[in-house]
Amino acid sequence: MGVSAVIIGRNEGARLIACLEAARGRFDRIVYVDSGSTDGSQQAARVRGAEVVELDMGTPFTAARARNAGFARLCEGGKTPEFVQFLDGDCILQPGWIETALAFLRANPAAVIACGRCRERYPDRSVYNRLADIEWDTPIGQTKACGGDMLIRTGALLAVGGYDPTLIAGEEPELCVRLRAAGWQIWRLDAEMTLHDAAMTRFGQWWRRAARGGYAYAQAVAMHGRPPERHGVPELVRIVGWGMLLPLMILAGLALTPWAALLVLIWPAQMMRRWRKGDPWYQAVFVTLAKFPEAQGVLTYLWRRLRRAPIALIEYK
Repeated sequence: MGVSAVIIGRNEGARLIACLEAARGRFDRIVYVDSGSTDGSQQAARVRGAEVVELDMGTPFTAARARNAGFARLCEGGKTPEFVQFLDGDCILQPGWIETALAFLRANPAAVIACGRCRERYPDRSVYNRLADIEWDTPIGQTKACGGDMLIRTGALLAVGGYDPTLIAGEEPELCVRLRAAGWQIWRLDAEMTLHDAAMTRFGQWWRRAARGGYAYAQAVAMHGRPPERHGVPELVRIVGWGMLLPLMILAGLALTPWAALLVLIWPAQMMRRWRKGDPWYQAVFVTLAKFPEAQGVLTYLWRRLRRAPIALIEYK
Protein backbone atom coordinates (compact mmCIF):
# COMPACT_ATOMS: atom_id res chain seq x y z
CA MET A 1 0.00 0.00 0.00
CA GLY A 2 2.93 2.35 0.62
CA VAL A 3 1.27 4.03 3.62
CA SER A 4 2.48 3.97 7.21
CA ALA A 5 1.27 5.82 10.29
CA VAL A 6 2.92 7.86 13.02
CA ILE A 7 0.85 8.26 16.19
CA ILE A 8 2.04 10.54 18.99
CA GLY A 9 0.81 10.71 22.56
CA ARG A 10 1.39 11.45 26.21
CA ASN A 11 -0.79 9.88 28.90
CA GLU A 12 -3.78 9.52 26.57
CA GLY A 13 -4.96 6.30 28.25
CA ALA A 14 -8.18 4.92 26.77
CA ARG A 15 -8.08 7.53 24.02
CA LEU A 16 -4.81 6.08 22.73
CA ILE A 17 -6.17 2.53 22.85
CA ALA A 18 -9.16 3.61 20.73
CA CYS A 19 -6.78 5.34 18.31
CA LEU A 20 -4.58 2.25 17.95
CA GLU A 21 -7.52 -0.11 17.52
CA ALA A 22 -8.95 2.04 14.72
CA ALA A 23 -5.59 2.18 12.93
CA ARG A 24 -4.76 -1.51 13.39
CA GLY A 25 -4.46 -3.45 10.11
CA ARG A 26 -4.85 -0.36 7.93
CA PHE A 27 -1.18 0.52 7.44
CA ASP A 28 2.03 -1.18 6.40
CA ARG A 29 3.59 -0.06 9.69
CA ILE A 30 2.45 1.89 12.73
CA VAL A 31 4.94 3.78 14.87
CA TYR A 32 3.80 5.14 18.22
CA VAL A 33 5.96 7.90 19.73
CA ASP A 34 5.59 8.42 23.46
CA SER A 35 6.51 11.63 25.28
CA GLY A 36 7.10 10.40 28.81
CA SER A 37 3.75 8.73 29.57
CA THR A 38 3.25 7.19 32.99
CA ASP A 39 -0.07 5.45 32.24
CA GLY A 40 1.20 2.38 30.41
CA SER A 41 0.71 3.83 26.92
CA GLN A 42 3.93 2.26 25.68
CA GLN A 43 2.86 -1.28 26.53
CA ALA A 44 -0.66 -0.69 25.21
CA ALA A 45 0.85 0.27 21.85
CA ARG A 46 3.18 -2.75 21.73
CA VAL A 47 0.33 -5.14 22.49
CA ARG A 48 -1.54 -3.72 19.51
CA GLY A 49 1.33 -4.25 17.10
CA ALA A 50 2.81 -0.77 16.97
CA GLU A 51 6.52 -0.04 17.00
CA VAL A 52 7.26 2.18 19.99
CA VAL A 53 9.68 5.09 20.17
CA GLU A 54 10.18 6.55 23.64
CA LEU A 55 11.57 10.07 23.57
CA ASP A 56 14.55 10.96 25.74
CA MET A 57 13.16 12.82 28.74
CA GLY A 58 16.32 14.94 28.94
CA THR A 59 15.14 17.02 25.97
CA PRO A 60 11.94 19.13 26.12
CA PHE A 61 8.92 17.40 24.61
CA THR A 62 7.03 18.89 21.67
CA ALA A 63 4.56 17.32 19.26
CA ALA A 64 6.85 18.37 16.42
CA ARG A 65 9.78 16.52 17.96
CA ALA A 66 7.62 13.42 18.44
CA ARG A 67 6.42 13.44 14.83
CA ASN A 68 9.98 13.82 13.57
CA ALA A 69 11.09 10.89 15.71
CA GLY A 70 8.31 8.68 14.40
CA PHE A 71 9.04 9.64 10.82
CA ALA A 72 12.75 8.97 11.35
CA ARG A 73 11.92 5.45 12.57
CA LEU A 74 9.91 4.81 9.40
CA CYS A 75 12.85 5.95 7.27
CA GLU A 76 15.43 3.74 8.97
CA GLY A 77 17.10 1.24 6.66
CA GLY A 78 16.03 3.06 3.52
CA LYS A 79 12.46 1.71 3.68
CA THR A 80 10.73 5.09 3.55
CA PRO A 81 7.02 4.74 2.69
CA GLU A 82 5.53 6.83 -0.09
CA PHE A 83 2.96 8.37 2.26
CA VAL A 84 2.60 8.75 6.01
CA GLN A 85 -0.55 9.40 8.01
CA PHE A 86 0.12 11.46 11.11
CA LEU A 87 -2.33 10.98 13.96
CA ASP A 88 -2.62 12.42 17.44
CA GLY A 89 -3.20 9.80 20.11
CA ASP A 90 -6.57 11.31 21.07
CA CYS A 91 -7.99 10.83 17.56
CA ILE A 92 -9.80 7.91 15.92
CA LEU A 93 -9.28 7.31 12.20
CA GLN A 94 -12.52 7.00 10.28
CA PRO A 95 -13.34 4.17 7.81
CA GLY A 96 -12.56 4.97 4.19
CA TRP A 97 -10.34 7.97 4.91
CA ILE A 98 -7.03 6.45 3.82
CA GLU A 99 -8.48 5.17 0.54
CA THR A 100 -10.06 8.55 -0.22
CA ALA A 101 -6.96 10.57 0.64
CA LEU A 102 -4.62 8.24 -1.25
CA ALA A 103 -6.76 8.42 -4.37
CA PHE A 104 -6.77 12.21 -4.19
CA LEU A 105 -3.01 12.60 -3.74
CA ARG A 106 -2.23 10.14 -6.51
CA ALA A 107 -4.62 11.93 -8.86
CA ASN A 108 -3.23 15.39 -7.95
CA PRO A 109 0.58 15.42 -8.13
CA ALA A 110 0.82 19.06 -6.96
CA ALA A 111 -0.96 18.21 -3.69
CA VAL A 112 1.34 17.30 -0.82
CA ILE A 113 -1.12 17.03 2.09
CA ALA A 114 -4.66 15.75 2.27
CA CYS A 115 -6.70 16.30 5.40
CA GLY A 116 -10.41 15.84 5.97
CA ARG A 117 -13.19 16.41 8.41
CA CYS A 118 -12.13 16.23 12.06
CA ARG A 119 -15.00 16.21 14.53
CA GLU A 120 -15.22 16.13 18.29
CA ARG A 121 -16.12 12.70 19.64
CA TYR A 122 -18.09 14.08 22.59
CA PRO A 123 -19.23 17.62 21.70
CA ASP A 124 -22.11 17.50 24.21
CA ARG A 125 -19.95 16.84 27.26
CA SER A 126 -18.94 20.47 27.67
CA VAL A 127 -19.14 23.86 26.01
CA TYR A 128 -15.37 23.66 25.52
CA ASN A 129 -15.68 20.47 23.48
CA ARG A 130 -18.38 22.14 21.36
CA LEU A 131 -16.03 25.05 20.73
CA ALA A 132 -13.35 22.61 19.56
CA ASP A 133 -15.85 20.94 17.25
CA ILE A 134 -16.56 24.31 15.61
CA GLU A 135 -12.83 25.01 15.40
CA TRP A 136 -12.23 21.84 13.38
CA ASP A 137 -14.98 22.72 10.86
CA THR A 138 -12.85 24.57 8.32
CA PRO A 139 -13.64 25.19 4.62
CA ILE A 140 -13.26 22.43 2.04
CA GLY A 141 -10.79 22.85 -0.82
CA GLN A 142 -7.26 24.14 -1.23
CA THR A 143 -6.11 25.74 2.00
CA LYS A 144 -3.06 27.29 3.61
CA ALA A 145 -2.67 24.97 6.60
CA CYS A 146 -3.86 21.82 8.34
CA GLY A 147 -3.95 20.31 11.81
CA GLY A 148 -2.03 17.41 13.30
CA ASP A 149 -3.95 14.67 11.50
CA MET A 150 -2.98 14.47 7.83
CA LEU A 151 -1.77 12.25 5.00
CA ILE A 152 1.46 13.60 3.48
CA ARG A 153 3.95 12.71 0.76
CA THR A 154 7.11 11.65 2.54
CA GLY A 155 9.43 12.92 -0.19
CA ALA A 156 8.18 16.47 0.32
CA LEU A 157 8.43 16.18 4.10
CA LEU A 158 12.05 15.07 3.76
CA ALA A 159 12.81 17.88 1.32
CA VAL A 160 11.75 20.62 3.76
CA GLY A 161 13.43 19.03 6.77
CA GLY A 162 10.36 17.83 8.67
CA TYR A 163 8.72 19.67 11.54
CA ASP A 164 10.40 22.39 13.57
CA PRO A 165 10.95 20.73 16.97
CA THR A 166 11.30 24.08 18.76
CA LEU A 167 7.60 24.89 18.34
CA ILE A 168 5.34 24.00 21.29
CA ALA A 169 2.23 24.55 19.14
CA GLY A 170 1.36 25.60 15.61
CA GLU A 171 3.97 23.30 14.10
CA GLU A 172 1.61 22.07 11.37
CA PRO A 173 0.79 25.52 9.88
CA GLU A 174 4.50 26.40 10.04
CA LEU A 175 5.35 23.24 8.10
CA CYS A 176 2.66 24.15 5.57
CA VAL A 177 4.27 27.58 5.08
CA ARG A 178 7.51 25.91 4.01
CA LEU A 179 5.74 23.34 1.84
CA ARG A 180 3.75 26.01 0.02
CA ALA A 181 6.91 28.06 -0.47
CA ALA A 182 8.36 25.00 -2.21
CA GLY A 183 5.40 24.97 -4.61
CA TRP A 184 3.19 22.32 -3.00
CA GLN A 185 -0.56 22.50 -2.32
CA ILE A 186 -2.50 21.70 0.88
CA TRP A 187 -6.03 20.33 0.47
CA ARG A 188 -8.93 19.70 2.82
CA LEU A 189 -11.25 17.06 1.45
CA ASP A 190 -14.97 16.66 2.01
CA ALA A 191 -14.48 13.30 3.74
CA GLU A 192 -14.56 12.12 7.34
CA MET A 193 -11.00 11.77 8.63
CA THR A 194 -10.87 11.55 12.43
CA LEU A 195 -12.84 11.84 15.64
CA HIS A 196 -11.00 13.93 18.22
CA ASP A 197 -11.42 13.83 21.98
CA ALA A 198 -10.44 17.20 23.42
CA ALA A 199 -11.55 16.05 26.88
CA MET A 200 -12.01 19.65 28.02
CA THR A 201 -14.46 19.91 30.90
CA ARG A 202 -13.00 22.76 32.97
CA PHE A 203 -12.56 26.47 32.37
CA GLY A 204 -8.88 26.22 33.32
CA GLN A 205 -8.26 23.74 30.50
CA TRP A 206 -9.86 26.07 28.00
CA TRP A 207 -7.79 29.00 29.31
CA ARG A 208 -4.48 27.12 29.03
CA ARG A 209 -5.31 25.90 25.53
CA ALA A 210 -6.12 29.46 24.44
CA ALA A 211 -2.89 30.72 26.05
CA ARG A 212 -0.97 28.11 24.06
CA GLY A 213 -2.66 29.42 20.91
CA GLY A 214 -1.53 32.97 21.66
CA TYR A 215 2.02 31.73 22.21
CA ALA A 216 1.89 29.94 18.85
CA TYR A 217 0.68 33.03 16.99
CA ALA A 218 3.46 35.15 18.47
CA GLN A 219 6.06 32.59 17.46
CA ALA A 220 4.50 32.26 14.00
CA VAL A 221 4.84 36.00 13.41
CA ALA A 222 8.45 35.95 14.62
CA MET A 223 9.27 33.22 12.09
CA HIS A 224 7.15 34.04 9.03
CA GLY A 225 5.35 37.30 9.73
CA ARG A 226 7.02 39.30 6.99
CA PRO A 227 5.30 39.85 3.61
CA PRO A 228 4.16 38.20 1.49
CA GLU A 229 3.30 35.35 3.91
CA ARG A 230 2.39 37.42 7.00
CA HIS A 231 1.89 34.14 8.82
CA GLY A 232 -0.09 34.71 12.03
CA VAL A 233 -0.13 38.51 11.67
CA PRO A 234 -3.93 39.07 11.48
CA GLU A 235 -4.49 36.83 14.51
CA LEU A 236 -1.75 38.52 16.52
CA VAL A 237 -3.10 41.98 15.69
CA ARG A 238 -6.53 40.98 17.05
CA ILE A 239 -4.98 39.52 20.20
CA VAL A 240 -2.91 42.62 20.89
CA GLY A 241 -5.82 44.96 20.18
CA TRP A 242 -8.55 43.21 22.17
CA GLY A 243 -6.44 41.55 24.85
CA MET A 244 -3.75 44.17 25.54
CA LEU A 245 -4.33 47.66 24.10
CA LEU A 246 -8.00 48.03 25.03
CA PRO A 247 -7.46 47.02 28.69
CA LEU A 248 -4.50 49.42 28.90
CA MET A 249 -6.56 52.24 27.36
CA ILE A 250 -9.32 51.66 29.93
CA LEU A 251 -6.85 51.71 32.82
CA ALA A 252 -5.27 54.91 31.49
CA GLY A 253 -8.71 56.46 31.04
CA LEU A 254 -9.71 55.65 34.60
CA ALA A 255 -6.89 57.88 35.78
CA LEU A 256 -8.71 60.76 34.10
CA THR A 257 -12.39 59.94 34.61
CA PRO A 258 -14.48 57.14 36.14
CA TRP A 259 -16.61 57.24 32.97
CA ALA A 260 -13.82 55.33 31.26
CA ALA A 261 -15.15 52.22 33.01
CA LEU A 262 -17.98 52.22 30.50
CA LEU A 263 -15.49 51.13 27.87
CA VAL A 264 -15.66 47.61 29.29
CA LEU A 265 -18.97 47.37 27.42
CA ILE A 266 -16.93 47.02 24.24
CA TRP A 267 -16.49 43.31 24.96
CA PRO A 268 -20.19 42.52 25.48
CA ALA A 269 -20.89 44.58 22.34
CA GLN A 270 -18.45 42.43 20.40
CA MET A 271 -20.11 39.28 21.72
CA MET A 272 -23.50 40.61 20.62
CA ARG A 273 -22.13 41.51 17.19
CA ARG A 274 -20.78 38.00 16.65
CA TRP A 275 -24.04 36.45 17.88
CA ARG A 276 -26.11 38.59 15.52
CA LYS A 277 -23.86 37.52 12.63
CA GLY A 278 -24.73 33.88 13.29
CA ASP A 279 -22.29 32.54 15.87
CA PRO A 280 -23.82 30.36 18.61
CA TRP A 281 -23.96 32.35 21.84
CA TYR A 282 -21.21 30.30 23.49
CA GLN A 283 -18.89 30.79 20.51
CA ALA A 284 -19.55 34.54 20.53
CA VAL A 285 -18.73 34.69 24.25
CA PHE A 286 -15.64 32.48 24.34
CA VAL A 287 -14.03 33.70 21.12
CA THR A 288 -14.20 37.22 22.54
CA LEU A 289 -12.96 36.20 25.98
CA ALA A 290 -10.16 34.12 24.44
CA LYS A 291 -8.20 37.28 23.64
CA PHE A 292 -7.21 37.51 27.32
CA PRO A 293 -5.55 34.07 27.69
CA GLU A 294 -4.16 34.46 24.18
CA ALA A 295 -2.58 37.75 25.26
CA GLN A 296 -1.09 35.91 28.23
CA GLY A 297 0.39 33.41 25.78
CA VAL A 298 1.91 36.20 23.68
CA LEU A 299 3.52 37.74 26.78
CA THR A 300 4.79 34.31 27.84
CA TYR A 301 6.47 33.88 24.44
CA LEU A 302 8.07 37.34 24.63
CA TRP A 303 9.29 36.75 28.20
CA ARG A 304 10.78 33.37 27.35
CA ARG A 305 12.45 34.76 24.25
CA LEU A 306 13.89 37.71 26.18
CA ARG A 307 15.30 35.34 28.81
CA ARG A 308 16.32 32.76 26.19
CA ALA A 309 14.50 30.24 28.33
CA PRO A 310 14.29 26.59 27.29
CA ILE A 311 11.22 25.16 25.54
CA ALA A 312 8.34 24.35 27.89
CA LEU A 313 4.96 22.91 26.93
CA ILE A 314 1.69 24.59 27.80
CA GLU A 315 -0.52 21.55 28.46
CA TYR A 316 -4.26 21.59 29.00
CA LYS A 317 -4.94 17.87 29.67
